[in-house]
Amino acid sequence: MKDVLKKVCIVGDPGVGKSCLVRRLVDDTFSDRYTHTTATRMSKKELVFEELDTRLGLQLWDVVGPRDPAFIEGVMQGVAGVMAVCDVTRDETLASLDGWMAGARRVAPDVPSVLLANKSDLTEEAVIDSQAVAISARRMKMPYYMTSASTGTNVELSFRAIGRMVLGEAPLAV
Repeated sequence: MKDVLKKVCIVGDPGVGKSCLVRRLVDDTFSDRYTHTTATRMSKKELVFEELDTRLGLQLWDVVGPRDPAFIEGVMQGVAGVMAVCDVTRDETLASLDGWMAGARRVAPDVPSVLLANKSDLTEEAVIDSQAVAISARRMKMPYYMTSASTGTNVELSFRAIGRMVLGEAPLAV
């Protein structure tokens, strides 16, 4: 089995649940107490792809900071994949992903990317539906997943999808 290490940046506005998604994947825990990440945080997770005879070490960069091009471009150096996260209860978070992805693609034009519409369990508060997410994902040329860090819905699936993509394979379907 071959070992591969890849950097994946997780981008999106504050409060969309980037840190919660990482925590759910890495530790299988969730806290609904919001703690603002004050600097870019890095976590690691190993995913095994038996069918590819590969053990993938993901360096997960939880990106916090301004959407200023110089900042984004600096953090994106060496990136192999991007996970763009919005919060289905706040429509502006989906619109802002264009800026995040434009910055990522200036550094890595063909970087594999997925869109995560997080907090999908909050159906009563949702203002973004899966159709709007699908339209945005299609426009940005990336697959999407409706996720919930709270319940764990599609969290591992979406990280495995970006893992497959950075290994040059097709993403997994929902």
